[in-house]
Parts: sequence; C-alpha cells; structure tokens
Amino acid sequence: MEVSIRRFKEIIGRYKEVKIAVIGDIVADIYIYGKPFKLSREAPVLVVRHDGEKVLPGSAGNTIHNLSRLGVRVFPLVVIGNDEAGRFLLSRLSVMNIEREGIIAVDGRSTTTKTRIMAGDDHTSKQQVIRIDREVRDSLPEKVENRIMAYLDRIANQVDALIVSDYGYNLITPTLLERLKAIAANKDVVVDSRYRLHLFSGFTAITPNESEVEAISQSNITNGQDAVSVGKNLVEKLDLKAVLITRGNSGMVLVERSGDASEIPICGSDDITDVTGAGDTVTAVFTSSLAAGASFYEAARLSNYAGAVVVMKSGTATASPEELIHVIEQEHKMKS
Repeated sequence: MEVSIRRFKEIIGRYKEVKIAVIGDIVADIYIYGKPFKLSREAPVLVVRHDGEKVLPGSAGNTIHNLSRLGVRVFPLVVIGNDEAGRFLLSRLSVMNIEREGIIAVDGRSTTTKTRIMAGDDHTSKQQVIRIDREVRDSLPEKVENRIMAYLDRIANQVDALIVSDYGYNLITPTLLERLKAIAANKDVVVDSRYRLHLFSGFTAITPNESEVEAISQSNITNGQDAVSVGKNLVEKLDLKAVLITRGNSGMVLVERSGDASEIPICGSDDITDVTGAGDTVTAVFTSSLAAGASFYEAARLSNYAGAVVVMKSGTATASPEELIHVIEQEHKMKS
C-alpha cells in the first residue's frame, strides 16, 4: 500500500497541534565515556580513563523526549526520587515542551538509573562495555498513586491520546490500569509494556518487539507470517484495535482488528549503530501519528521511518520532523 509524501508531510505537520499524556516508568540513562588505556593489575580487566558523562531521560523519559522533539505537547505522569539523578532528569525535562505538574518527586525514594560505560579510542565510536542498573521496585505509596490518579482524571479530556510506558517498576498499579482501560474506551491509549502485555486488554494498541511477543505467545517467530499469525491472536485475545510488532532489521508487522495485516520492511541500511530506546521512538511516533489523524498503517510506516533515524545514532536518541521528512524523501527517491 503506497502513501504519498504529501500525506506523510500532512500528518507530520499536525504533530505540533497534538497533546499526549505519557504515564510510566522513567529512568535516568547515565553514559560514562572513556578511553581504554591499560590492563588493571588488580584484575584481568581494562582500565578506562574517564573522558566525560551525560544523563538522559530513559524509558518513559525517552518517550517524552521523542514526543517533545516531534513538536507534541506532552503531559508526563512519572515518579522520580528527590535525589541527584532525579534532579538531573527534572533539569533535562524542564527544557522540553511538557507540562511539569505530573512529574512527582518523592522524598526517600531513589530514581531508577541505568549506567552505561562507553569505551573507545579517540575519533572512534564508543562501545558499551558494561551496564549497571539501580532498580527501584518498591510499591508506589498510596498518596503518590492518588496524586497520579487525580492528575490523570484532570487531563484525560485535554489530551488527544495516551501512552503507557510500562518497564516493570511498579508505577502502573491495578487501580491505574483500570482507570486507563476506561479511558481507552473513548480515546487512543497505546501500550509499550516490557513484561506484562497480558494485562493490557481492551486498549487501543500495543507496540511490542519480537522477543516480547514470543514471551507472551510462547512461540517462536521465524518470519513475517509467524508474526502476523501471533499478532492476530493477540488482537483477538486482548481485544485490541491493532498490534505493531517491531522485528529489528526484519522491519515491522502491523495487524489490525479489521483483519488487515502488513509486513513493513526495514527502511534504509541494516548496518545499525545502536537500538537503545528505539522502541520508545516507535511508540511515540506511532501514537502521535494516530492523534494527528493517521490510519494505523500510516502511523506504522511513519514509526518505521523514525526507527530508521534513531538506530543510526548512539544511545537513546530522537527523530525530528525534519529528519523524518528527509528519510521519507530519500526512500521515495530511491524507488522512483
């Protein structure tokens, strides 16, 4: 099915009119850069000389960042610790096109962090050597849950769509899940859940990767037709309008409740630099496109273009409207 460049540009042009809420688990992605220069005398490991570091919003934070970069007005509903990592996140989020009221800092709670040691010689791309995770799995305090519920109820009618970014850190409680399901009866709510896809029945769409789909379906996906078959089962089992399965360098598969199924090949080169956070980008662009009036197929195609942009960048990355248009024009030029 062909979609014109003009149609894609029309959808992208509407992003700046869109309002989307993001509720989910936010992480501080910490990147420490260095150059390996000798072997340690203490253990058979490389010693890496520290060259610098940066902190970026990850998980739900990366989804928020991607939406903001697209020009979307974002309403985050996230919980951070009142600690150094939380303050770093808050400072990064503060410069984005977002509403800050739903960012809740909790005293005595740590911010979930993922620290990546990136090493390489001068003038070469740094490679990830090791990742150290500091996970917060404490139950959400009732008073914090109540604040999130109150804010969600207040903005539900203001936003055009919602994204649930569930990375398994206990923000999406049973009470919040039921409230989101009720909202999904009247509004697009797209779910990106790492471990609990089975809980999200009655939502608009889910955007899992292939391994997540294999886990929930207890089957192996070896080709596009396998993915289509599993996607159809998920649409029926979870009462969804669509399932968008990302398959790495094999592209994507979109299955709709109508019975339509599309295999979307990878866009551009399969010489991928880094897939970190690419799923967040896909979910952000897919949802933004739906909110901007796109069909599921058009939204999937646009998210595929966005994925092609970010996997060529190192670390958690975003795709701008200009980059999206450039990739679309390049692909159409190659086909003509």
